[in-house]
Amino acid sequence: MTPLKRLPTVAIAGGSGHLDIILLKRKTGNKSAQEKSAESTTRYYDEANLADSLKDVDVLINTIGTSGYAFRDQLLSAVAVSNVKLYIPSEFGVDHTVHDFDHPEWDHKKIHFNLANETLRTTRICRIFIGLFTEDSIGPWFGFNTKDAVYECIGSQDTPVSFTALVDVGKAVAQLSRMPVDTVPSQLHLGGDTVTVRDIAQVMEKAGSSSIRIIELDLPEFKRRTLNTETSDPSQHIRFLMGEGRVDHSENRFGNDNQLVNKDESIWKWMTMKQYASESKGRPWSGVGWSGSDLV
Repeated sequence: MTPLKRLPTVAIAGGSGHLDIILLKRKTGNKSAQEKSAESTTRYYDEANLADSLKDVDVLINTIGTSGYAFRDQLLSAVAVSNVKLYIPSEFGVDHTVHDFDHPEWDHKKIHFNLANETLRTTRICRIFIGLFTEDSIGPWFGFNTKDAVYECIGSQDTPVSFTALVDVGKAVAQLSRMPVDTVPSQLHLGGDTVTVRDIAQVMEKAGSSSIRIIELDLPEFKRRTLNTETSDPSQHIRFLMGEGRVDHSENRFGNDNQLVNKDESIWKWMTMKQYASESKGRPWSGVGWSGSDLV
């Protein structure tokens, strides 16, 4: 009888997920080093035991936010002396490797990736670019003001943009974690659905929104003004990237790796913009916006 293959142990630093996971949290106060529940194990770390927190971990997923630059880099030293076989850095956004400008958030991701390549000699590294999160993107911060029935796009309303639902990203990462490490590529481009601003307006109208007026703003001028404004918020940069076609994860643009993790949608169905419009009844985001501020 063939023995069952052991499932990989997956650790997520900086968040929680839908896997059987080890969740790494910074230790504060009088807490034990480890807590268990039916779904996961939580290991509390501090600078003294960070390497111990990765004991028996096969896959480490980094979801640490933009405020955790120092810890992201510190984490690499612990990974280097661990048995972690696959490291997925904190990307999960647009492919910044094709940008022709500087921005602090994306610049540090580049620095972290280069440091990871220098530090992790025996650990495979895989960056995952997902375009835009479906649930976080159809709001006024990206020009989609569904409440007032006006969409402002930078450049043509017919430029394709790729969106991936949060739950689909989680499922893709779970599938990637189960693959033999030597078959995992160095980067993936995912796109649950690739649509234009015109497409989004149409599906929102059919799902219940008012008739949406689309305004096309001048792309070169918008980009020039944005690049001349110092800000840590990348939302306006993303807007002109959408207009330039640099958030297009289709086969004909930056490529699409959906098949690698979900061949022919045999494991799950990717959420489409039409489905999202239907679930939100054509009125997405009636609460807190993408940047963390109340944008309604």
